[in-house]
Amino acid sequence: MAGFRSLARQVRDTGCDLALRRYSLRKCLERFAPYGHRATWDHLCSRHRIHPEDRSPDPARLVAALDELERARAVWLAYEESFADRRRREKYDGVRRPSAMDDWHRWARGANGVVRCDSPGCHPSAPLDEVLRRLISALEGEPGVECPVCATTLIVWRQDLTDEPWTGPVCTGCGIVVPRPALTQGALAAARRAARGALASAA
Repeated sequence: MAGFRSLARQVRDTGCDLALRRYSLRKCLERFAPYGHRATWDHLCSRHRIHPEDRSPDPARLVAALDELERARAVWLAYEESFADRRRREKYDGVRRPSAMDDWHRWARGANGVVRCDSPGCHPSAPLDEVLRRLISALEGEPGVECPVCATTLIVWRQDLTDEPWTGPVCTGCGIVVPRPALTQGALAAARRAARGALASAA
C-alpha cells in the first residue's frame, strides 16, 4: 500500500494523467484527513476551486490542495513527536494513567478526524494548518468556554455523532466536534442545556 509521500509524488507527477493525479490526492486523505475523509475533501475542493466530481481538474489546483494538506500534516507530525516525548517523560516519572487529552489523541487515529466534522459539508474555512495550530494550542492550554477554532460560544451537545466518540460537543459556527479537554465543565454543561433546549423547541 502506497504511503502519503509516495501518493503526493504521484499528485505532482506531470507524466501521470489527471485522473490518476486526482485519485492519488483522494488516496492521500486515507492517510491524513483532519476533518475526516469526506469533509477534508470538500474543504480542499472549496478552497482550491476543484469540482468534487471533476476527473480532470486543473493540475495547478490539485497541487495547491496537496500543498495545503502537506502543511497541515507537518503541523500534526510535529505535534505527534512532542506528544510522544511528553508520554515518555510521564512514564519515566511514573505517570501511567492516560489523561483526557490522551483520549482525544486516541480518537484522532493518526489525524484522521483530529478536527472531525460530523457533517461533510460543514467545516472551518481557514487553512488546515491554521486550524490544527489553533486546536493544538487550545489543548495545550487551559480549557475554555469557546470553540478553539472559530471562537464562538454556540456549542451544542450531540447524541448522534457518526464516529467515536458517539456523543459530544459540536460547534454550530464551524462544525467541528470540539475535543472535550478544550472546554471547561461549565461550557460542556451549557452545550448539554443547549441540546435540551433545541429538543424542547422541536417538540
